[in-house]
Amino acid sequence: MGEPRLLLEVRDGVATVTLNHPDQLNAIDDAMRAEFPELADRLADRAIRVVVFTGAGRAFSAGGSVSHFERDWDTAEFRQHSHALSAAFSRIEALEKPVIAAINGPATGAGLQLTLTCDLRFAATTARVGYREHNLGLIPGHGGATRLVKLLGLSRAKDLYFRGDLVDADEAYRLGLIHRVIAPEELLAETHAEAHRLAKRAPGALGLAKQLLNRAADVDVATGLELESLAQSILLKTQDHREGVRAFRDKRKPDFTGE
Repeated sequence: MGEPRLLLEVRDGVATVTLNHPDQLNAIDDAMRAEFPELADRLADRAIRVVVFTGAGRAFSAGGSVSHFERDWDTAEFRQHSHALSAAFSRIEALEKPVIAAINGPATGAGLQLTLTCDLRFAATTARVGYREHNLGLIPGHGGATRLVKLLGLSRAKDLYFRGDLVDADEAYRLGLIHRVIAPEELLAETHAEAHRLAKRAPGALGLAKQLLNRAADVDVATGLELESLAQSILLKTQDHREGVRAFRDKRKPDFTGE
């Protein structure tokens, strides 16, 4: 067996996932696709408080491997394969912990789609993002259209897609696709600094806040208020809430355990 396509390193509660196919610009080939479901399982570990995705070499990910689309697929079989990767991406998006994409180079197709499942997207100044599926007579899959519209709004999502080319990090920031633009040599250090800062926060509070924020655009105000009240009533009974109150009274930083 060759080297894993998805490298996982966990340190002080922060998991770093490196897409590891640099000679093909981290294209998501069949081998990498097969590793995503197990990765989603491992990232659900409560000991992991924050997740960082990045790419090996000079790219984040060039998207789906062209060889994957050259096969003479049976339609039903292709959908099954497609649903498997989409499901893994959805599980990553649903993780009740912050997930950050450190976009170190080009991110297109399924590579960009992976970043859309992340809560925060930090990009090197040299990064470029966008969709080029039209060159293969295809469309963005795995949430590439749906998540893009929810994130940017319909007008900006159409603008990005119909350009048919990659945009630079500054333009992606202007569109609202990227949260921070960082010098390439500082990208991972700054991303990890933010990840470790988040890892010190109360995991339950971060996780429930993420779920509420992800659903806010899809529910009416009354439903949103009820969900917020339910989440608050759960957190009120946690050890971390009590620790936060004690730390506030003692004028010290809280030590959250996730309990």
